[in-house]
Amino acid sequence: MWGTEPLAAVFHGDVQIEIYSDVVCPWCWIGEQRLLKALDGFDEPVTLTWRAFQLDPSAEPGPLVEWLGRRYGGEANVRRMFTQVTEVGKGEGLTMNFDRAINANTFDAHRLIWWAGQHGEQRPMVEALHRAHFTDGLDVGDRAVLAAVAAGLGHDEQEMRTLLDSTKGVAEVQEELAMGRELDVTGVPMFVFAGKYGISGAQDPSTLREVLDEVSRRESKSPLTVLPTPRGAVCDDDSCTI
Repeated sequence: MWGTEPLAAVFHGDVQIEIYSDVVCPWCWIGEQRLLKALDGFDEPVTLTWRAFQLDPSAEPGPLVEWLGRRYGGEANVRRMFTQVTEVGKGEGLTMNFDRAINANTFDAHRLIWWAGQHGEQRPMVEALHRAHFTDGLDVGDRAVLAAVAAGLGHDEQEMRTLLDSTKGVAEVQEELAMGRELDVTGVPMFVFAGKYGISGAQDPSTLREVLDEVSRRESKSPLTVLPTPRGAVCDDDSCTI
């Protein structure tokens, strides 16, 4: 458990969960799948909102293995990391082909996620972008690729390209990135419940459900409270932090 304070309150309306995430973060994809499992059978309405976070705002296209190798002491170390996260992902039904993955600047991908949120379609967009990066080896920093991914969800490809070539969503994504900095979000995934409570890492579904149940009974006017990570949680901070 992560607290001894009294449990007192109930939510008024939907349970709001904000997910700070980056589409090139493997633990984000895993954590999101686990959150969905935790929500299975939860008897209150829930609203999920994805918020932008960039692991590497200066990223340039290139093989992910090479980029991470320069950052984490060589490709051998990186491949050991990949083996672990690939197996964990497989347990969640996810296919991760790291040898095909391309390092990418994800700012425009977050603009697409923001746009999808305006139409109530964030979850399928996020899922499609994760799959494009990890499974299909596509460059999710390329606007033509992003437009094609959106087209695969039934959106007009040319309309998506026009959107990405405009400034639409730029200010909104910048604002979300600033929000994350203000909340001192330095690693993802970060799940923020009711705008007040946060827990980081790709926690197992039972832990996330425990958090959800407790937060749903609390009432607090304090700012975001980051709950300590329970013992036994699985999250590789090196691969998912700034």
